[in-house]
Amino acid sequence: MTAAVVPPTVEVHLGPGDLRRALEDDVRVGLSAPDKWLAPVWFYDDRGSRLFDDITRLPEYYPTRAERLLLQTQAAAVAERSGADTLVELGAGTCDKTRVLLDALRRRNSLHRYVPLDVSRTTLADAADGLAHDYPGLHVHAVVGDFHRHLDRLPSGGRRLVAFLGGTIGNLTPDQRRRFLSDLDGVMGPDDRLLLGTDLVKDRRRLLAAYDDTAGVTAEFNRNVLHVLNRELGASFDPQRFDHVAWWDEQASWIEMRLRSTTRQTVKILDLDLEVTFDAGEDLRTEISAKFTHQRVHDELQQAGFVVEEMWDQPGGDFLLTLARPGC
Repeated sequence: MTAAVVPPTVEVHLGPGDLRRALEDDVRVGLSAPDKWLAPVWFYDDRGSRLFDDITRLPEYYPTRAERLLLQTQAAAVAERSGADTLVELGAGTCDKTRVLLDALRRRNSLHRYVPLDVSRTTLADAADGLAHDYPGLHVHAVVGDFHRHLDRLPSGGRRLVAFLGGTIGNLTPDQRRRFLSDLDGVMGPDDRLLLGTDLVKDRRRLLAAYDDTAGVTAEFNRNVLHVLNRELGASFDPQRFDHVAWWDEQASWIEMRLRSTTRQTVKILDLDLEVTFDAGEDLRTEISAKFTHQRVHDELQQAGFVVEEMWDQPGGDFLLTLARPGC
């Protein structure tokens, strides 16, 4: 008998007002800092999401292809080692690459529930509807929330595999990673497992090329955050007066994306009653993307209370998947 489609559940802990306040706070604090910064989450309006999708198809941008290949080759091992009946995905977005894990768990006849968490209600609801129809019998419990604030709202029960993929953890500073991993360890049970995807340190030229492609797509993606501020906060940025810069920080082992002012200029942000002055050549940091070694991943997980059970990479060492259990 064919399983029936189970209507998805969408649980909301983050509304438009919360996102607006977070944007205002980030812009006020970040653009008033001596070294100006913005959080990368604000790249991803509809246009920014389309541009990032274009980036993942560029020849220079290896991370998405490398992770997908690794998932395809190791998904069965992940499913077997985790023994999970519930897949939880943090920062799920369109839930596209998650299908590789869902298929592996379904082949093992253990898949019962999928719990995607993301800040975008529209994206999450659309993805949840699609997955519920494509996987009859699967219980999809979508959670609209922020993985910095709402980990304790994830539904419990069963054996959960918590996937944090895409190298997203690299967008966090070391202090932020420490807090996030410690919080995650605190809400996981002894039968749960964490699957962490991390980009690995490699040749500097390959890293820089991945974040500064010859077609200029990444540059347009970077400048898109200024379009977002103009639309949402009444700002007066001229994106063409900022150059895209990708820079490798050897000591921190991360790529920084920056927007560099080509001239001295003052930008008004009407909704915040704020004026921001940029000197010629002054940078606005828009993203960090940390790269890891196996040892660094092991050590950071251990310091947060996790026990590493397995690591998988591929020839060339482009990307790493790590399976860990909480230390409780």
